[in-house]
Amino acid sequence: MREVVLVYLDRSGGLQKFVHDCKKYNDSKQSYAVYRFIISINPSDITELDAALGNYILHNPLQAAQIFQSVCFVAIKTLSLIEQLQTEAQISILLKPTHLPPLPSYVLSLSAYPFNYTSQRFYMSEGIVIAMGTVTKYTQGARFLCTEETCPFSEGRFRCIRVHCPGATESATVRTDFVCSLCSSPLQEDMKFRVLGDKQIVEMIDAKILNALKGYSIDKSHFRIQAFTLFLR
Repeated sequence: MREVVLVYLDRSGGLQKFVHDCKKYNDSKQSYAVYRFIISINPSDITELDAALGNYILHNPLQAAQIFQSVCFVAIKTLSLIEQLQTEAQISILLKPTHLPPLPSYVLSLSAYPFNYTSQRFYMSEGIVIAMGTVTKYTQGARFLCTEETCPFSEGRFRCIRVHCPGATESATVRTDFVCSLCSSPLQEDMKFRVLGDKQIVEMIDAKILNALKGYSIDKSHFRIQAFTLFLR
């Protein structure tokens, strides 16, 4: 699958964009614990190139992102794109599909029952925005060092880092109770390597609410509409 990913990035122009993004990181004077890349993918093109990879991206996007992560790490090291990069774990890949298959199973509808949305895969959702919060900061990645001076993880290398994953809370990335996996001593964050991003909370409501606003009665049983919350990062 790694070979297919490399072929697709080369054909789609994603490799050129990736090299350009790496140059911006390499030229920056800021220190990063995590290097974040957004890769646009066309599920149809990938499926035609390799059906297994296309299916994997659509239904296991978090695991598929790890394949892209491995390919991008090898590219960075081979082409010397980011001199400061030390480990593969410092690369955060966000796969952004251009579209999803026009099938009912890919539509997220909170008005349908039962709510069988336990898989962490891509869904489409359509609704009406009824409220928006202000844009605030959240931690995309952070580096931690062991507080025990004799521990190898107390040195200034990127052995203990936390990277935000889709669906995770803030406390999963930054807390004060993390312990060293080597000596079990407390970990302390190295603040100068914290990577911040923007997030916004949006309240949405199902588009079917428009049926209740048409001004005439409908011969149906009573129904209830409830808003749901989205985190835009």
